Amino acid sequence: MQSVEVKDQSIPHRLGSVNLHVIDSEGQPLSRQRVRIRQVRHEFDFAAGGFVFENIARDEQAGILTDEDEMLSNQFFDLFNTTTLPFYWGQFEPERGHPHTQEMMRTARYLQAHHIKMKGHPLTWHTVTPRWLTNLPLRDIEELLRQRIRREVSDFAGLVDMWDALNESVIAPVFTAEENGITKLTRAKGRIEMIRLSVEEARRTNPNAFLLLNDFNLGTAYECLIEGVLAAGIRLDAIGLQTHMHQGYLGEEYVEEMLERFARYGLPLHMTENTLLSGHLMPKDIVDLNDYQVDEWPSTEEGEARQADEIVRHYRTIVKNPATESITYWDYTDKGAWLGAPSGLLRKDGSAKPAYHALHDLIKGQWWVAPTDATTDEFGAVGLTGWAGFYELDLLDENGSVVSTTPFTLSRRETGMRELMVSAQAAVES
Repeated sequence: MQSVEVKDQSIPHRLGSVNLHVIDSEGQPLSRQRVRIRQVRHEFDFAAGGFVFENIARDEQAGILTDEDEMLSNQFFDLFNTTTLPFYWGQFEPERGHPHTQEMMRTARYLQAHHIKMKGHPLTWHTVTPRWLTNLPLRDIEELLRQRIRREVSDFAGLVDMWDALNESVIAPVFTAEENGITKLTRAKGRIEMIRLSVEEARRTNPNAFLLLNDFNLGTAYECLIEGVLAAGIRLDAIGLQTHMHQGYLGEEYVEEMLERFARYGLPLHMTENTLLSGHLMPKDIVDLNDYQVDEWPSTEEGEARQADEIVRHYRTIVKNPATESITYWDYTDKGAWLGAPSGLLRKDGSAKPAYHALHDLIKGQWWVAPTDATTDEFGAVGLTGWAGFYELDLLDENGSVVSTTPFTLSRRETGMRELMVSAQAAVES
């Protein structure tokens, strides 16, 4: 029996390995039938920040898509299947009662048309809050926050169903960099009750919502908070973990140990914000990354080679842990990157860095089943080993032309025989 196989099979818990029994509508096996199998999408969410798409979607609607727009879009769609959209309250509703709903809706619909899954970031955060919120009474801040959560979750249901319900809870009540309404409310209610407010308000509004707690704190403070949240009966759908590595790659050993610690809660792990630099590293003595300010922070040839090596090591380490379901590389491009750092996969001019190509070779090369032709055996069977995800099987005629296409899914750790009924009434023997 011929078999179609993914190149890299070193992480077996990510794979399914089945014998597809190809049958017609009457249940008869299609023996000696030429077929073509291809992967369409990973089950795993490979994501990047989608901040560039607000302008691209605007340009498309206006009919003025630029070459840069198309280059950015095409490179994104060729690699990623998921993105994070910015719902920072202070930017989304800078003037009270006038949210930028239609602008973000335009962006979400553009991405949906290109089959990109979306996550909203975040519903509640103590940073980038509206200025008009800061000095209001606490009862008004709470009610406005509840209204904001209900509005966004309701308006975008069916487009954006995944949300960072609360971002960076650990530091929220002790945050002192700027006065804001969310920190004041967190001090009054406590971290756990703020998480309850955000999660339960969102879930009541959209029962299908997938809700995360997200934090850059990867130590015991976050572990204790998660334990308190779960003990309080608050249902989380996943734990979000950030690794902004502006001061250098954390290393495989650290990441492996960190993932093991957070996996013990039995929830999916999402690596929500990942950053590796292609220029000089931030000094180690900087405590708050926001404090590091430089006039120029260029990408360098040496730095780009380092970034490419480290991103492959980082992704391989993450997917080895069975609890992980998602990785988001934070800055897709250096243009507009957080802190002005050379952290993107693309340079400011939109050209791809070695890290982009290295990641593409991994996700769409080593971990991907490209279109592959095979012939079923006398029983109509053909083997498939690949990453869990979505696939298509084409029936081919004697000239190699497609007779019909049948979609199917492959699950993690799936084995055995799978019947696959194809839509063609008759097949052509080769």
